[in-house]
Amino acid sequence: MSRVYNFSAGPAVLPEEVLKEAADEMLDYRGSGMSVMEMSHRSKVYDTIIKEAEADLRDLMKIPDHYRVLFLQGGASQQFAMIPMNLMKNRKAAYIVTGQWAKKAFQEAKIYGEAVEVASSADQTFSYIPDCSDLPIPEDADYVYICENNTIYGTKFKTLPNTNGHTLVADVSSCFLSEPVDVTKYGVIYGGVQKNIGPAGVVIVIIREDLITEDVLPGTPTMLKYKTHADADSLYNTPPAYGIYICGKVFKWIKKMGGLTAMKEINERKAGILYDFLDESTLFKGTVRRQDRSLMNVPFVTGSEELDAEFVKEAKAAGLENLKGHRSVGGMRASIYNAMPVEGVCRLVEFMKEFEKKNG
Repeated sequence: MSRVYNFSAGPAVLPEEVLKEAADEMLDYRGSGMSVMEMSHRSKVYDTIIKEAEADLRDLMKIPDHYRVLFLQGGASQQFAMIPMNLMKNRKAAYIVTGQWAKKAFQEAKIYGEAVEVASSADQTFSYIPDCSDLPIPEDADYVYICENNTIYGTKFKTLPNTNGHTLVADVSSCFLSEPVDVTKYGVIYGGVQKNIGPAGVVIVIIREDLITEDVLPGTPTMLKYKTHADADSLYNTPPAYGIYICGKVFKWIKKMGGLTAMKEINERKAGILYDFLDESTLFKGTVRRQDRSLMNVPFVTGSEELDAEFVKEAKAAGLENLKGHRSVGGMRASIYNAMPVEGVCRLVEFMKEFEKKNG
């Protein structure tokens, strides 16, 4: 069986060369006589792996010294609670709700304090990013929260919101390392790695040092304090060691590809091929306002549920996997993360053209 083109939204496609390298090292990592999956996270060998991964990520994103990089567990969803527990000093925060994950984070924050929805795109099924240039942010809000790229709905903040001097917290799970980013614009930038960086089970949190304090909400578990993990260099308990090792390999692969500027160019090219076709197609149409389109997640529909289902079925038979839209919205979605080759997108568009001829 040859490899398929995998358009899954996450866990998602990984660079083939990374998978091959990991396979070669599976039984014996660099003469250690064991797999990374088996080795102690306290060993010298593993210490090198995690430190090198952090150094490469810092290099790729140009992360300043006054930001900490934490490799944690619990996925992005655990951060929905961890953020208010650690940052809600005034028990108030502003949330911009642009999709299901931002909505879940907003609901979770309500458990810990007053979460205020300052903008939303729910009125048009989250198909656009609202204007965030002048938001009614409460003066005493501890932070402003966004989900920067909305995996389900295929929207992306092209301009960060004006936070009026408040700390910006961003979930970047599905656009992580897809383009250059100015880390200093954020207080916290975090994401689950299973979309663009590695296997499920790791969440990376990049957090400004002044936000890591003992002053957390009463009752915050030890494991959910950023300080616990920062003080122990992400080794307070056994980390998702193998997942971090794969992330480290992906960081090196991105560097080899030319870094984040090169990644953005490739991603724009790939997305352009698909969006250009959608814009001229008579059968398929994109569901997102043009200026808010994500480079990573491209939702589209035919207008007929039966035809959508037929398309997904035939695409799968043609080696184009996981094109079914999220269960909450239906339709189709092509996730074209960093590791999706240009050929995969070209093959998808070819298939869509054939399908349109037959069914148009």
